[in-house]
Amino acid sequence: MIKLGLVGEGIAKSQSPDLHERLGASLGVPVRYDLVDSLGVADFDFPNAIQKLREEGYRGTNVTFPFKEKAAQLADIRGEGVKRVGTANTLLFDEAGLRAENTDYTGFISAYRHSFGDQPAGDVLLIGAGGVGRAVACALGELSASCVHILEHDDRRAQNLSHDLNSMGINAQCITPEQAQRELPQWQGVVNCSPIGHINHPGCPIDTAGLGAQHWVFDAVYIPAHTELLKAAHQAGAKTLSGVDLFVFQGIDAFRFFTHDRIASEQIDPHVIPLRTHYIDQLVSPTAQS
Repeated sequence: MIKLGLVGEGIAKSQSPDLHERLGASLGVPVRYDLVDSLGVADFDFPNAIQKLREEGYRGTNVTFPFKEKAAQLADIRGEGVKRVGTANTLLFDEAGLRAENTDYTGFISAYRHSFGDQPAGDVLLIGAGGVGRAVACALGELSASCVHILEHDDRRAQNLSHDLNSMGINAQCITPEQAQRELPQWQGVVNCSPIGHINHPGCPIDTAGLGAQHWVFDAVYIPAHTELLKAAHQAGAKTLSGVDLFVFQGIDAFRFFTHDRIASEQIDPHVIPLRTHYIDQLVSPTAQS
């Protein structure tokens, strides 16, 4: 039995337990995946929660809002994704110390390549420079982005991300909504990493009049899976990538990280597409309930 967890705030509806337990069952490896929800817990002690999981024999844990920065700081060993992004969403209890990885970073790369192959990302409009936005922006650097054009209402956050990306050798600039609307037809990618479009934040993050068949469009929001942005992209003939894809691929990358010492990556590979298909059917297909 592999014991895994997720630490975060307001995570009661997370699909992560289902994903990890389902993948483990497909591989003949029993997995128990528990939620450690800080919601409503006064003075929640994140380091103590992580230490308790270790003492109770957990192999590792995923980490989500609002603890990703703390997870990176707590780690003894940081993977490339953590070094680039500055946050961690996956912690592994290892003999050499607490290992951290960012599978939003690796998962986006995997999801993009699954859908678009070796197609260069090109000029990309990035909406939202928060945690997921940073991870995806860094991943775009691995996907041959010509320039990441950052649209973010928080000027300081936008400037910080632009500075960090440029220091990594990833061409980036901050833009205004007016610039985005004007230049969008000449760019190749649109990435929404803001909450706009979520069931709790309905709407569309940009004016979609400039979308066309030359674009690829990704929306990190997957509740609902059919966001206003993705609907507009589909109607415009653009290629689309759902937030469900990121959920699946980052989860699989985390599972690889958790089980690297007992399950060969090649054993996991044949289960990737069936797992993706399952969640696409559950969350994206027209009959799925949002």
